Amino acid sequence: MIYDHRTYTCRPGTIRKHMKLYGDHGFDVQRRHLGEPVLYGTVETGDVNSYVHVWAFEDAADRAAKRAAMAADPDWQAYLAKSAEAGYLLRQVNTILAPAPFFRP
Repeated sequence: MIYDHRTYTCRPGTIRKHMKLYGDHGFDVQRRHLGEPVLYGTVETGDVNSYVHVWAFEDAADRAAKRAAMAADPDWQAYLAKSAEAGYLLRQVNTILAPAPFFRP
């Protein structure tokens, strides 16, 4: 099992607009390909213009196959175009995590 931990930072004052855009056009498409996220949340302290989501995959090959299928989906491509046009996102940081030996998800 691996976890894809992603942190996105929005321009100040736009995170609610971005969450609405994603909720209306991206979330269902992403779940269709990646399954249910382990976590999807907005940051409450620190950089409050950020949000985090975590997805679980069997391994790197599983992640690559699911993300490739999502990238080829016209609905996902339409969401990405809307997101780029809106221009709310400033930064994205992705981290692939492996569970510690004692952790049993």
